Amino acid sequence: MKDAADPGANAGKFNDPEVTADGSARARVALTAPQTLWFNTGTLCNIECLNCYIESSPDNDRLVYITTAEVEDYLDQVDARGWGVTEIGFTGGEPFMNPDIIEIVRAPLKRGYDVLVLTNAMRPMMRKRVKAGLQELVTAYGDKLTLRVSVDHWDEANHDAERGKGAFARTLEGMQWLRDIGARMAVAGRTVWGETEEESRASYAALYARHNFKIDAQDPGMTVLFPEMDEAAEVPEITTACWSILGKSPESVMCASSRMVVKRKGADTPAVLACTLLPYDSRFEMGTTLEEAERDVALNHPHCAKFCVLGGASCSG
Repeated sequence: MKDAADPGANAGKFNDPEVTADGSARARVALTAPQTLWFNTGTLCNIECLNCYIESSPDNDRLVYITTAEVEDYLDQVDARGWGVTEIGFTGGEPFMNPDIIEIVRAPLKRGYDVLVLTNAMRPMMRKRVKAGLQELVTAYGDKLTLRVSVDHWDEANHDAERGKGAFARTLEGMQWLRDIGARMAVAGRTVWGETEEESRASYAALYARHNFKIDAQDPGMTVLFPEMDEAAEVPEITTACWSILGKSPESVMCASSRMVVKRKGADTPAVLACTLLPYDSRFEMGTTLEEAERDVALNHPHCAKFCVLGGASCSG
């Protein structure tokens, strides 16, 4: 993956952090209300999906495993900076590939945070040691822990077209086990199937009913439907004038309320990024501390426009 987006249809755009291609002032977003601190647990994954935005795979270790001690350090920084964070999120790769994942998840739960773990609920989660650890966490912390399972589509054939033959069945097996231990579940799907949102949510609801999954298909925080993240698609740049034109506020954009910690291969320490969606773009790396990450963010990438401002999407619940 390139360090910055391939311009493609956006040639001439998203080059200058201060101004757009037509010379207008580029929109910026301040960290006004930090609510979620994300950690990427590492980009290794047990599968390789067709359109994975972070290119996770069994051999992509560009982001290496973060450790419990490193997570604890950033939780200490949250306290020291007085951030109003209520949620700690873990993403990957597949978080359950990380050998420290149970203790990593336990760390913020012990401090009283709500914790969100994004997972495919497949074999890494279903290992005996991991299952024992997860059951212990669910017993101890209940609904403070949410597992958001990637179910790209409610239909097995479409899901497997993205994730590989048999993926849907293995994910359902994992979800059934989570159901049986009383774990709080959510689902992440995609909106690339030519369906209306109403049709999609109705079909997810039918899937949940068949398997007695206690997931609300109508709640956008429990069944999150993500738009396609295509860096080559032509999108408009967001100027300061767009806020009033679109009737939106900078405070509604994801980088107003969240940051993500990653550890790059070969790096001595983790780094803090402005956005969960741009792990490889150096323009969105803010430093190694939360203090450095308190500065504002220039909306200088197609994802900023299509996914966040125009799409209104968020990785948090």
